[in-house]
Amino acid sequence: MIHCAPLSILLGCAVAYAAPASQAVTSMGEAKIAKVKSNLLQIATHSWEIGTAMEALTELEWPSLSVFGGSLPPPVKLSTGTGTDVINWATQIVRAKPDPNALPLIDGDGAVGDPASIGVAVELTNWTRTDRGDHEFSTAAGHQLRYLLDVAPRTSDGAISHRSEQVQLWADFVYMAPPFIAYFGALEGGNGGLSLLKIAYQQCKLYRQYLRDSSGLWKHIVLGSWQDNHHWGTGNAWAAAGMLRVLETIRHSNLASKMKNEQADLKSWINEVVSASWQHQHSNGTLFNYIDESDSFADSSSTALLASVTYRMAALTGDTSQLSAADKAYNLIKSSVDSGGWLRNTVDPLTFNTASAPSGHSPEGQAFVLLLQSAYRDYHASGFNRATVTA
Repeated sequence: MIHCAPLSILLGCAVAYAAPASQAVTSMGEAKIAKVKSNLLQIATHSWEIGTAMEALTELEWPSLSVFGGSLPPPVKLSTGTGTDVINWATQIVRAKPDPNALPLIDGDGAVGDPASIGVAVELTNWTRTDRGDHEFSTAAGHQLRYLLDVAPRTSDGAISHRSEQVQLWADFVYMAPPFIAYFGALEGGNGGLSLLKIAYQQCKLYRQYLRDSSGLWKHIVLGSWQDNHHWGTGNAWAAAGMLRVLETIRHSNLASKMKNEQADLKSWINEVVSASWQHQHSNGTLFNYIDESDSFADSSSTALLASVTYRMAALTGDTSQLSAADKAYNLIKSSVDSGGWLRNTVDPLTFNTASAPSGHSPEGQAFVLLLQSAYRDYHASGFNRATVTA
C-alpha cells in the first residue's frame, strides 16, 4: 500500500503517536466473508445499496483498482478476470436504462446523490473497456455528472441537494456523489480534472459547514421541509468514509501536488468525525444508532463503517490513537455476523431510527462488513501496523 506523510508533517508540528492498549484481534476469515458477500449480492437493490456493494467488492477483491490501493488513472487493459463482477454489474445497469438519454444512471427514489454512487464503477468500466469505440459508458457517466453539476437543486452557496424535490442536505450524500465527481476528475486529468477534484472537495466542505456542530459530530439531515438533527451513526460514517474516498482519489491522482491544502483539510475533517464518534463507544465495542444518546440502541452497521475508516486513516497517517476503538469494533462485528453470514443488530436503513426486524437484513450493513474487512487487511499489510511513529 502507498503511504503519504503523516498529518503532523503536513501541518508542520511534531507529534509522537503511541499505540494504545488493544484487544487481541483475529480476522473474520474467508469463509465468513464469502457468506457476507453472497448475502449482500442477494439483497442489494436500491441505488445506494448497489453503489456501496460495488465499492465493497472493489476494495475487497480488486484492491489495486480501488482508490486505496492503486494509482489513478487505473490501467487501461486489465488481465483476464480482473474486476469482472464489478464491471459486469455496471454494464448491466447502464444497458438497462429505459432511456439512454436519462441523466441519472438509475432510479434514485427521489435522491440526487444515490445514483451517483454507481458512477465510479461505470467510469472504471469505461476506462478499461476492450472496445475503444464503445462510448455508452462514458456517455452514461457524463450524463450522471451533468445531472449533479447542472440540474440538481442547490443551496445558495452551492451545496448540491441530496433530494430532487427540494433543497435538503443529508450526510449520506458525501459517500454517494463527491467520490464519483472526484474519480471522474482523476481520470480526466488536466485543468478539467483539477476543477472536478476541487468541486468534490468543496462539496465535502459545504456539507461539513451545514451538518457539523460543536460536538464534532454531524447532524443527519438539515434544510427542507423536515430535518433529522440527531447524530445518526450511519450518517457520520457515510460522511467520514466519503471524505476518505475523496482524499484518496486526490492523493493517488496525478494532480495531488496541486491540492496539498485540500488533502490536509480532508484528513482533519475525517479525524474530527472518527474521534468524536469513538468517544461514545460502549464497552462491548458498539456505537449506538444515535451516537451520543443513551436511550438509543446498538447499531453494528455504523460501527463497522466507522471502524473501516479508522483502520484506513491509521494506515495513511500512522496515527494509531484510535486503533483500540477500531479493534473493539472489529471484534464486535465479527461476533455479530451469524453462521449464515448475516450482520445482526443493525439499524433499519429505511427508517433511520428503528432497529432492523429480527428477520430483516441491512444491505448496506453487509457491505460495511466487507469494507471493514478490506480496511483491516490493508492496515495489517501496511508498514505502520502499530509501530510508534514520530513526526
